[in-house]
Amino acid sequence: MDAMVLEKQEQGLKHRSVPRPEPSEGQVLIRIEACGVCRTDLHIIDGELERPKLPLIPGHEIIGRIEETGPGTRRFEPGTRVGVPWLARTCGRCKYCQKGLENLCDNAYFTGYTIDGGYAEYCCAFEDFIFPIPKGYTSPKAAPLMCAGLIGYRSYSMTENAETIGLYGFGASAHIICQVAVHQGRQVFAFTRDGDKEKQQFAMDLGAYWAGGSGTLPPHPLDAAIIFAPAGHLLPQALRAVDKGGRVICAGIYMSDIPGFPYSLLWEERHVKSVANLTRRDGNEFMKIADCTPIELHITTFPLKEANGALDALRRGCIKGAAVLVP
Repeated sequence: MDAMVLEKQEQGLKHRSVPRPEPSEGQVLIRIEACGVCRTDLHIIDGELERPKLPLIPGHEIIGRIEETGPGTRRFEPGTRVGVPWLARTCGRCKYCQKGLENLCDNAYFTGYTIDGGYAEYCCAFEDFIFPIPKGYTSPKAAPLMCAGLIGYRSYSMTENAETIGLYGFGASAHIICQVAVHQGRQVFAFTRDGDKEKQQFAMDLGAYWAGGSGTLPPHPLDAAIIFAPAGHLLPQALRAVDKGGRVICAGIYMSDIPGFPYSLLWEERHVKSVANLTRRDGNEFMKIADCTPIELHITTFPLKEANGALDALRRGCIKGAAVLVP
């Protein structure tokens, strides 16, 4: 099969012909119809996330149809359209799994990081960790739901009953969660790179109440903020933007160093919390929301062989919404 392979970090992907994988115990073989390009893929390829499996086929926003089932599988029939997320498998035995915190599993596998992912024509996935896809989405438009949507939803759920929510970095995750929040009656305040009027207008078109540069403060204090951009300097700025008792959620798997800031920004019971991975419960809940919420996915598609171009466009901030590879 055709695949885009990371052979060495910081050297880009190579187009290769590799053996088609065979499903092992509990796995299914999936013919890939689309795979989203996530910022986490950039962090892996650029060497900011260490110790990936090498050589590696990246990609963890996979949509495809089950081609073949392996030994011990029982949930899905061949032909079923499914999505494959970042969390590929957990041990079920460690103290975190026993507490229902499988996203923190000590022995977890991650799609497109510790096992091969979706920048290819086929992949294998453990059937207990994949999700059926709502019928209202084409496969390319469903792909960003698998991480931008799922991690965005986990971050959003941590804001609890916040009525006013700031979104820092208006990319793939934010453009999905903005629509969910607006549909649920929340006010969304979108923060983009300073001067990026196009992204600010994009946010307003999706229902944001206000949009401005990340270096500015909103017109009034917020109940919560989610930082999607991997920029540590945004955390003190988000703390300035939230009200007493407000929450700041750091949604990324990687963030640049956070600069020092005065204790007064954290005082008055403001909270800072990070998001790590996802759980199957997150996936099941979000798929139900996606099925009944009018989410318009804005995507730019690229042929599989142009994965490096898609990654570079994401790196430069040139993608409105999400980038998706189509084999």
